[in-house]
Amino acid sequence: MIERGWAAAACRGDEDAFYQLISIHKRKLYGIAYSYLRNEADALEVVQETVCRAWSKCTQLKDPDSFMPWLIRILINCSIDEQKRRRRITPEVSMDTTTGTAEMISVVRMDLEMALEQMKPKYRHVLMLKYYQDMTLTDIAKVLDRPEGTIKTWLHQGLKQIRKQMDWGGERYYG
Repeated sequence: MIERGWAAAACRGDEDAFYQLISIHKRKLYGIAYSYLRNEADALEVVQETVCRAWSKCTQLKDPDSFMPWLIRILINCSIDEQKRRRRITPEVSMDTTTGTAEMISVVRMDLEMALEQMKPKYRHVLMLKYYQDMTLTDIAKVLDRPEGTIKTWLHQGLKQIRKQMDWGGERYYG
């Protein structure tokens, strides 16, 4: 695979190979950042910070095959850092100001997002990578640096928590 060669070259300090890898995966990186931050500007800033951190530490990566899981792990850590920074700042009412109009959001989706925010980070990470980014359990295990069995357990526990929190008036949302 050509990506493997680019990863090996990037780990040796090849700027062009690093650029090629980032270019190929930029949408995926943005999608993950956006799923954590739900804000376009913050997601773009976190992707930029991730690329800077990755470039500065790339030569220290020993296994080029683990380049993408390593990069996604950096992205998740940067996203979490940004979330913590947001909490330190006075909470504000957030509206999507990029389009100039407030967008109607489904009540079910709002409840799902609130349920995700309330759960433990390890469960939230697995659910977001699995269902928002369509990653396999094996890929998630590499990104989070945990055994695949642990990821399966976290997925099961996370889904159980979501089901419990999404119960509404004795009926469950389906849709």
